Amino acid sequence: MSEKILKEIIVKVWRQKNASDKGRFETFTVNNISTDTSFLEMLDILNYQLVEEGKSPIVFDHDCREGICGTCSLFINGRAHGPDDDITTCQLHMRKFKEGETITVEPFRAASFPVIKDLMVDRSAFEKILHAGGFVSVNTGGVPDGNAIPIGYDDAEAAMDAASCIGCGACVATCKNSSAMLFVSAKVSHLARLPQGKVEAARRARAMVSKMDELGFGNCSNTGACEVECPKGISIANIATLNREYLKAKIAE
Repeated sequence: MSEKILKEIIVKVWRQKNASDKGRFETFTVNNISTDTSFLEMLDILNYQLVEEGKSPIVFDHDCREGICGTCSLFINGRAHGPDDDITTCQLHMRKFKEGETITVEPFRAASFPVIKDLMVDRSAFEKILHAGGFVSVNTGGVPDGNAIPIGYDDAEAAMDAASCIGCGACVATCKNSSAMLFVSAKVSHLARLPQGKVEAARRARAMVSKMDELGFGNCSNTGACEVECPKGISIANIATLNREYLKAKIAE
């Protein structure tokens, strides 16, 4: 794909000092951007421009820029991670936009993800849910012992698919109820399908769902929007697994 230059694009960015600030949109013009430039690189260029003008740069979260860490979560033109499928924001490139287009950039909006500043939100709620889930007590040994316990192909594949969740929060930002069911179900399903996760299975399901509710995440909307916008393609079938695990845990109480 040959490189092209976008002579001018308009970037409409959400600016907010902190969680208690009302916030507002600010509009900027960026010139001569290569279509091979990533979206985050475009924001870098815009920030250099703002610094040179003596203005405050836009705060946004990022780390690996390789689609692995999940921290680069932005809502772009009405979609989590922007106008492409199965990607994180750092994997989005400017070739997805047109000359002169206005690009609207917002933080992930959910009560459980309060804004820290501008486009950066506090997603530590996910960490609290994971902490509530705890660890496996089974001693799995060292690396050579990884295949010591036979696991069926279907279970192994389903567990690996669920484990691919990077906790970016796109499911929460996309759901009209700000539900974290896809995230929680991926974490519960991952271990529920493995023998190493069976010992604490009931306690884990109860604890993680309880913590999810405590932190103010909404109920599943059953629309499937979370699966569509998930950059790792986590299946909503995991939500059915979570519901089964939780029901079994409640019955066993």
